Amino acid sequence: MPINITMPALSPTMEEGNLAKWLVKEGDTVKSGDVIAEIETDKATMEVEAVDEGVVAKLVVPAGTEGVKVNALIAILAVDGEDVSAAASGGEAPKAEAPKADAPKAEAAPAEKASEVPKSEASSDKPLTDAAPAPSTPAPKAEDGKRVFSSPLARRMAKEAGLDLTGVTGTGPHGRVVKADIEKAAASGGAKAAPSATTPATAGAAQAPAAPMAKGPSDDNIMKLFAEGSYELLPHDGMRKTIASRLTESTQTVPSYFVSMDCELDAMLKLRAEINASAPVKKTEKGEVPAFKLSVNDFIIKAMALALRDVPMANASWTSSARVLHKHADVGVAVSIPDGLITPIVRKAETKTLSVISNEVKDLAKRARDKKLKPEEYQGGTTSVSNLGMFGVSNFTSIINLPQASIVSIGAGVEKPIVRGGKLEVGTVMTATFAFDHRVIDGALGAELASAFKRYIESPMGMLV
Repeated sequence: MPINITMPALSPTMEEGNLAKWLVKEGDTVKSGDVIAEIETDKATMEVEAVDEGVVAKLVVPAGTEGVKVNALIAILAVDGEDVSAAASGGEAPKAEAPKADAPKAEAAPAEKASEVPKSEASSDKPLTDAAPAPSTPAPKAEDGKRVFSSPLARRMAKEAGLDLTGVTGTGPHGRVVKADIEKAAASGGAKAAPSATTPATAGAAQAPAAPMAKGPSDDNIMKLFAEGSYELLPHDGMRKTIASRLTESTQTVPSYFVSMDCELDAMLKLRAEINASAPVKKTEKGEVPAFKLSVNDFIIKAMALALRDVPMANASWTSSARVLHKHADVGVAVSIPDGLITPIVRKAETKTLSVISNEVKDLAKRARDKKLKPEEYQGGTTSVSNLGMFGVSNFTSIINLPQASIVSIGAGVEKPIVRGGKLEVGTVMTATFAFDHRVIDGALGAELASAFKRYIESPMGMLV
């Protein structure tokens, strides 16, 4: 029997991707673990490995195809001894089977929705997805008595929009109603649910009321404000949509507050210069180069990680049933890429030396710009650092990147008059502005973390021991 190869979900938030390149051709023999294709998501380009062995009977989706839905058929594999031409024609219409209640394929949900997953899932390293509905909480049924299969996210959205799920056509696996179906039905004025209709909650999941989406002027009304021919349209790509969705959710659900600290940089700048001057050299194709070159940002990442180690109650995430206390400081570093932003993560940063952090950040940033990061390299994290000092920005505030509960915004180091030992001197001062999720980090706790960060920046030798 031919084996169907489908578009994989390479991240929890992935709904579609671009099939950038096939690394095999029809007639090639592949075995489990062979890389067969490159898939572009909103954040990265990733390699896809074969799970089964066989001969590539047909490449259903051509290379370069954009917007391929998750679980869509992309290729057909003939098993050993099977007629390849027969497999190519017989594998295109797989038999539909009823979804199993105990293990349906989950529709991806944003990883930052930690408040909507069970405690056991939120505290693990597994991607956060819509939980499978338990048998005790059946989905709505159509008039003929058959169950309407739908994801918990789709049911919640239908309830908020007042839609009757039995009147929505599902386009997910096995006809399952997913998020995109609800959005389409709502836009077209789909069947409204009866006033008394309710949607059962996902079994085992901690439920939280969804924040109402802010409504602005319609696209048509916006376009009327500008003279025809005075603009061009740049359609949103997947990354821009993801950024908009995540930041909108954060601003609508997180009760944030801000704390600013002025940090003197003179001792750190002196230590940085001494360390860089004493860095060992290594031979490369370009000649001898230093083994590392520390930046101010490397010290900031290390200081934030050590501050979270010293103030462990601030190294946490929010769920509606419990706070998730993290055992390590996984620090996300905001990296600007063409028309977007991504935050690759330095894992266990409190345990790493400054030179290791420096080289790791350079590697992550390069692969981020090349869209070569793996999902586990930019998802999760316990805090983030955003540095605009290199642009001359003196201070600013950032939006918390869920499910994290904090982020520090770093301004430029500028020379200012300061008092030392009763004497007026000129020193280099940097403003660090922290954003905290008040559900997790109260004011005094946030101030304690900011003070710990300031202490490491101003006494940087403490980062070396």
